Formats: sequence, structure tokens, C-alpha cells
Amino acid sequence: MILAVKACQTTENLIDVEYLVVAGGGGGSQDVGGGGGAGGMRAGTVSIDPLQTFTVTVGGGGPGGGGAGTQGGASVFATVSTTGGGGGGSNNGGNGGSGGGARGGIVTSATAGTGVSGEGNDGGVNSTSPPSYGSGGGGGKGAVGAAGSSTAPGAGGNGDTSSISGSSVTYAGGGGGGRYDSGAGAAGGTGGGGAGGAGGSGTGTAGTAGTTNLGGGGGGGGRDNNGGNGGSGIVIIKYADNLTATFSGGVTQSTTTGGGYKISTITATSTTSETVQFS
Repeated sequence: MILAVKACQTTENLIDVEYLVVAGGGGGSQDVGGGGGAGGMRAGTVSIDPLQTFTVTVGGGGPGGGGAGTQGGASVFATVSTTGGGGGGSNNGGNGGSGGGARGGIVTSATAGTGVSGEGNDGGVNSTSPPSYGSGGGGGKGAVGAAGSSTAPGAGGNGDTSSISGSSVTYAGGGGGGRYDSGAGAAGGTGGGGAGGAGGSGTGTAGTAGTTNLGGGGGGGGRDNNGGNGGSGIVIIKYADNLTATFSGGVTQSTTTGGGYKISTITATSTTSETVQFS
């Protein structure tokens, strides 16, 4: 839960802006694939000079597909940045804001991806024991990805909540691991993690994509199937209603006013050089 801090002019002419910055989730890997790690998540308050122009970036989700999952894109607001989620492993899980899970199946000695302290958690390790040969789940902001076992792939780690938007929303859940034997893949973590694909020879399914603008990791692919894409991130800023935030072209955002604040929700940027300035 984020405590609301009202943006105000200080004696040094700085303003305080509350923020939530979530990076894009990592993609899940293929064929009993590890789940993608959630995008890194940071929340707090930053004091900034309103005469300056600040970078704002929303990271895209990393592609899943026919190999290892790809790391998600970083998100940025002013001096705050978060790291894209690690991709699910075609062997080892990828490192990122939260780490990707290790691939299951007959892969041996695979390791889980590591998360960034303060942004997320590690992915889950795999199992090489039949019948499930369980793949690991991707890490989430709130929990480590679950380890795969001989009976089931690991679930994605749960995300964390924020109420900066005016209601409690859970972000940054890890993707679930894909399955080898017949049955469902593992669940994605709360906060937009995609579910792992089902298993079985000829009956396997692809991993589910992480949820857009929640930074969830993509689910690992079931037997002989691709992993799901990671979900894109988000940036939300909250500031006093006597201020105006002016965004450069290419920023997709909406702003609401109420209770003495403005809340700007940025859901996409066209490049990594988009900006915002306050007045």
C-alpha cells in the first residue's frame, strides 16, 4: 500500500510527486517452459524541480515464443527506473526486475533467474523428475516463483498492490510454468501473471500472455508449444491539483482530478525519450 503524499511547493521550489513505476514483464519460454518474471516495481515519492524536463517511459512486455523468453522493457519516471522482467528459460531463467523460471523437461542443472532487490524476486527452479518434469514459475514483486516438481510445474510469484490510482490494484505477477505431462499448466501470479500452457503429447497449449499495463510475466509454453508474451508496464504519478503536467508527443496518458490531487496514468510511450514537465 502506498501512502498518499500531497505534491506541494517547498521552500526550495521543489515539488513532491508520488509515483508508481512498473516495467514490462518477461516472456515465457517454449516447450515445458519457465514462466517469465514480472517487471520490476517501485513506488514512493520524489522531490523534483518543476523547471526541469523529465523522462517518462513505459516498458513493453518481452516476447515469448519458440525459444527462451525475452526480457521486458524498463520503465522510467524522472530519477526512478525499474528493470524489465527476466525471460523464462530455455534452460536457465533470465535475470530481471523479477527473475524468470527455469525450463523443465529433461533439462538438467538449470538455474532460476534472479530479481533486483527492491523491485522483485527470483524465479523458480525446475525439476527433472517425471512425469511432470516441472518447470519453474517466474518471480513476482511480492513472492519468489514456485519451484517445479515431479507432479506439477511451479506457479508464478504473486505481485504487490498499490492504491495510487484511487483503488487497490495488484501489479507485477510472475508467469506460471508450462507442463510436460497431461494436465493444466501452472497459474500465473496475482498481478497479471500469465498461466503456463497445458501438457500432453499432441494436446499441449501455448503459455498465456501477461496482462497489459500490469507488468505480468508471460506463462511458459506447454509441451511442444510456445511461451506467452510479457505484459507491458505502467507509470502513474500523483501531484497537487494546482500543478499541470505537460507531456511530449507520443505519450498515451489520462489525467483525473479529485481530492486535491491530479493523477496521471501513462500506459504507453512511443520511444525512450518522451518527457513530462510540471508547472
